[in-house]
Formats: sequence, C-alpha cells, structure tokens
Amino acid sequence: MIRIDPTPRRLTLAASVATCAALLAGCSSTDDSTAIETATPSAKPSQVRAATPRLALTYDGGILVLDAETLSVVGESELDGFNRINPAGDERHVIVSTEDGFRVLDTGTWSEAHGDHAHHYTAAPALTDIAFDADKPGHVVRHAGRTVLFDDGTGRVASFDPTTLEDGAPRTSTFTTPVAHHGVAVELADGRLITTLGDEKTRTGIVVYDAARTEIARSEQCPGVHGEAVAADETVVFGCQDGLLIYRDGAITKVTSPDPYGRIGNQAGFEDSPVVLGDYKSDPDAELERPQRVSLTDTTTGELRLVDLGTSYTFRSLGRGPFGEALILGTDGALHVIDPATGAVIRRVPVIDPWTEPEQWQSPRPALFVQGFTAYVTDPATDRVHAVDIENGQVTATAKLPHTPDEITGVRG
Repeated sequence: MIRIDPTPRRLTLAASVATCAALLAGCSSTDDSTAIETATPSAKPSQVRAATPRLALTYDGGILVLDAETLSVVGESELDGFNRINPAGDERHVIVSTEDGFRVLDTGTWSEAHGDHAHHYTAAPALTDIAFDADKPGHVVRHAGRTVLFDDGTGRVASFDPTTLEDGAPRTSTFTTPVAHHGVAVELADGRLITTLGDEKTRTGIVVYDAARTEIARSEQCPGVHGEAVAADETVVFGCQDGLLIYRDGAITKVTSPDPYGRIGNQAGFEDSPVVLGDYKSDPDAELERPQRVSLTDTTTGELRLVDLGTSYTFRSLGRGPFGEALILGTDGALHVIDPATGAVIRRVPVIDPWTEPEQWQSPRPALFVQGFTAYVTDPATDRVHAVDIENGQVTATAKLPHTPDEITGVRG
C-alpha cells in the first residue's frame, strides 16, 4: 500500500524530475535535434525547448484549446450538441464524443523527423477528419498503449493504437457485446478484454475474454455496474450499486459496501497504487444525492474505507495526484488532497467560491482535471479556469474564458 509522505518523498521525485530536465536542457543547448518550433494562429513560429501541453474545454457550441502553462486560448473549434472529451492516449489528440460518433481533435502539437534531427512543431488546433461511427458514443478508456471506445447503442467495442492517429484513421480491432447497454471495456497488455454485462434496462457485471475473444471469467454480482479504473499490477476495478468488482491475477472478487445500497459509480485509478478512489452514494431513493463521503479501496486486500469530506462533490470532482494522492473538488470550492493509504486529509486548497450541483447532469459544473503536478479547475459561474500546484497547494494561474466551460481534459504535448 502506498503512503503519501508529503515532504521528503515529494522533494525527492521533484529533484529527480528537475535533474532530468536540466540534463535534457544541457544536451539541447548545443544540438538543435531537440529544438521545438511553436506557432499560434496569430504568431509566427519561434523556437522553444520544451513540450507544449494543452488543455481542451467544451462549451455550448464548441471546444476551446488552451496552452496548459499560460492558460491562453490557442484554438477553437465550433461543434454543436452536447460533447464529451477524453485524451486519445498519444499526448496530442483528444477523443470527442458527439451526437454522431467519436471524432478526433488535434490539439496542435505534432512532430516531424528531418534526417538526423527531430523537429517538433505546433500548429493551429482543429477537429480532424478522423471519426469512429457510434450510435451512442460512451466511455473512452486508455491502458497499455491501447485506446478503447464503447458504443452504448450497439455494444460495439473498438480498440486501436493511439500513436497511429498522426497518420490518419487508425486500424481498429472490434468486438461486440452480446447485448447493447451503457457500458465500458478495458483491453489489457496481453490482449485480454474486459467488458461490462447488461441490456437497456439493467447492468449486472463483467466478463473477461482472452486475446482470441474466448470467455475466461465472468461475474454477475455487480448490479448497476458503471465506470472503471486501473490500479497497480494491472488490476481493474468496476463500480456497483453495492460495492466493487476487482479483476486481478485472472480472478474476479467482490468488495461489498458497508451500506445495503452503497453505490460506487465513478472511480479514479493510479497505475502505481493499489488504492482506487471512488465516489459513494448511500440513498437509493434520492433523485439527486449530494454525497459527502468518498471511497478508498485497496485492491490487494479488498478493504474499503469511507472518508467524510464535510462537503459534497460530483462525478467531475475526482482525480489523482502525481504520487497517487486522492484529489476531490468539493462544493465548498476547495481541492481536498487525501492520503489514499490512510484516508487522512493532507491539505485543503481554496480555489473557487462555494457552488451547488445542478439538477441536470449535462449542465456545466466545476470540473477537475489533473496533469502532472498541476490540477486544473473550471468555474462556470465566472467563466474561469484555475491552475493549482498540487505540491504546495497554491493557485498559480487563472484565466478568463470567452465561453462558459463544461468538460475539461488535456495532453502533455
């Protein structure tokens, strides 16, 4: 089990990262093979010596692309409808779930090799012509170098190597579940595929297929199965209305909630930690439950710990820090940082004003996205986005946006 040591462990890794960065900078000072030419829609290319991390934010009518360091807008694509976004897995593209299927957004960073030198450029972000047909685009999962798309309308699962997106539409492998449902699928490093089980009315569990798509394991002890997360040692977790299912070392085990109805529908994993962060709802009759407890589940022992935040949160509030810290954006406006091993609150960082979860889940509400050592928090009430240094608990940047933000994601560039 990982225990967060907020002082020496953080400083040690930070020093390692700084040392690596210094070494890279030293190597590039006399060799233009690592030079990066950057450009924005309104500026000529200029040389820099770093990657170009980007953020993508949806709004009613389109998608904004921001420089993740300055929070300045570097691109905008108009797109009608209610759209959802996820990283594609190659640190350049974003998968957009639209009304008509999955589309691919290029955030603008790309690379090109010239002889012995690799030059990296940025171009204007834009929606590409790459698309994946889907009746009801659903979950997007990235793991072990594969990106998996799930179509709720047909039960069709499409898997591809995201690094091939720069060459155009990638070659996909497909599989269709026996019955269409609102589900999710995960492909493991050895080609095994895990999918949810269900139909239009109910969802009951998961099934595991080998690389040849022959069933090797299943469990139907997960009413209302929803969401997934990958933990250490390629352990995969799925939420249930009464706990979790854990697939580990070829076996499926059930973790039961302490309440008869203890729904864990959204999870955040960290692939170096055995502990999975999840939401936790315990009122089966609530039209809109505003929970104040989160769940921390040790996938090696099956121990499920509940942590009372003292404030509510929503499904867009969960994230993991660079050391596996459990991060929750509360309706009190603070970012809560929790040690996943003990459940102890490391710090609370005030970021935005207190807010109330809207009645409709599609309505904009503050959202959390984590990239590296930075947590990004949107504030639809003020049309702003904030950057928070997770290590020192400080808001380091704030930007006013031209539209009201909804979902947020990003790429490292």
